[in-house]
Amino acid sequence: MPMKRRHFLQAASAAVLPSIAPAVQSSSLRVIDTHTHFYDPTRPQGVPWPGKGTKLYRKVLPADWLALAARHGCCETVVVEASPWVEDNQWVLDLAAREKSIVGFVGHLDPGPDFEGHLRRFSKNPVFRGIRWNSGYLVDASKSDAVKAGVKLLAQLGLELDLNGSCTNLQAAAKLAVEVPDLRIVINHLGASGDPQDLRPEWKPAIREIARRPNVFMKVSALVEQIKCPEGQAPQDTAYYLPVLDYLWQQFGPDRLIYGSNWPVSDKGSSYDVVFRIVNEFFSSKGSEARRKYFSQNSQKVYQWLERS
Repeated sequence: MPMKRRHFLQAASAAVLPSIAPAVQSSSLRVIDTHTHFYDPTRPQGVPWPGKGTKLYRKVLPADWLALAARHGCCETVVVEASPWVEDNQWVLDLAAREKSIVGFVGHLDPGPDFEGHLRRFSKNPVFRGIRWNSGYLVDASKSDAVKAGVKLLAQLGLELDLNGSCTNLQAAAKLAVEVPDLRIVINHLGASGDPQDLRPEWKPAIREIARRPNVFMKVSALVEQIKCPEGQAPQDTAYYLPVLDYLWQQFGPDRLIYGSNWPVSDKGSSYDVVFRIVNEFFSSKGSEARRKYFSQNSQKVYQWLERS
């Protein structure tokens, strides 16, 4: 057994709450899943994503997620909108009115002339906690003025910004964090690390730079989706993912890493059980306080989600 893997497994086995049976051991741990997607292709207007003919093209609602997540003590979520349709923001907010498991919502609004009006409209609902942009917007000269105005308005309204995209755009995100220090920023999906055993060469320097900004958080999500493999067959051994998890821990520490499953997209890599177990084992090895911060407390700082129970 490789030394690094052996040391990790020894630490995990000695943790306060190891994760051999997460459904039982997580019962006293509050878990907020900060990255789920809900949608309904059977609506009259359909959906712009996911595409027809894929396994993701099915009705996906909170009850479906809870059937998988609740056994791990996870009964609350921050939904992230992937649809570019403006009114799909309202669709999720209407869903949240009925589903108390939704404690926050990150909408999708492209920067442009109508951005301010839409943002002010949706932000009147306290479940609406911010928006997600593709990080490519930050380096697109044609969107520069709209992006600058948009992020200043987000900060003014006390909302946050999720960023999703290539790790090559993280330098621009770091610059944004300095220019708008009151803006809380969440980097999605590990900052696009690539396969943990074959990291993108630009990833570590980019992560090191972005982690220097205290208003930037990292969402440990899409971990199993980084691997190119047959659907659902990503490695299940936590040690496989240590090159990513260890480096993020070194750079962000215990106070700025947050949990997100990326369900149902995570099914492309592995099951919800596996996704949860991997990060549960890792953060259990860091102690009970770090584990609590990762699974709920850090996300409260950045999303300021609602208590709805």
